[in-house]
Amino acid sequence: MRDSFPALATTVTGTGPGLLLAHGATGSIEGNFAPVLPALAAAHTVVAPDYPGSGETPVAGGPLDLDELTDAVVDSAVRRGVGRFAVLGFSLGTLVAVRAAVRHPERVTALVLTAGFARPDGHILGLLPGWRAEEPPALRPHIDLIPTLDITGDLAEVAVPTLVVATTADSMVLPEGSRTLAAGIRSARYTEIDSDHVVMVERPEEWLKPVLDFLHSLSLSEGKDGEGE
Repeated sequence: MRDSFPALATTVTGTGPGLLLAHGATGSIEGNFAPVLPALAAAHTVVAPDYPGSGETPVAGGPLDLDELTDAVVDSAVRRGVGRFAVLGFSLGTLVAVRAAVRHPERVTALVLTAGFARPDGHILGLLPGWRAEEPPALRPHIDLIPTLDITGDLAEVAVPTLVVATTADSMVLPEGSRTLAAGIRSARYTEIDSDHVVMVERPEEWLKPVLDFLHSLSLSEGKDGEGE
């Protein structure tokens, strides 16, 4: 990792199995996940890093790179003693989550992918110039990263249980992006919520139900796997 890439400011809350959060471009843990953090932390050790330029994390000294960002997000958990975890990604964070499962299979136990995509379509790319003009300079590298992204080839390599949550009224990331993720990941579960992009803020209870049910099912499965050992 570049010397100019900062350590990510990270909070850890709750107890239980590890759950690593990956937020969206120009977002933050607070902005994307605040309404649902208490419910997630009720049964999980939630590791919540902010990307460079977000929250308390300094700006990186150069353009962002998906592998470097992914490794930094994973490292934020490992440095805090959480060595294995599910990754819950939102928007850009879905690509971080998938790449984490491929680059760090010994650490990633499951994925939850919300309002995501495998590569930016024409709709997303058409939004970028106006979006970039609206954001402060510290967050523009997030937007500049998006045209470089393509995890299509990673999807078939994901070998952990995965839940994909599509936002069907999304004005930023069309639901086809989530459908592509679900179709490409072996045995992925798929559900839809009638919401705009930041569903965790707009419809937190409706989002929490399938997510917590999925995470709970993983705990039950791990318990059965461990019987008789």
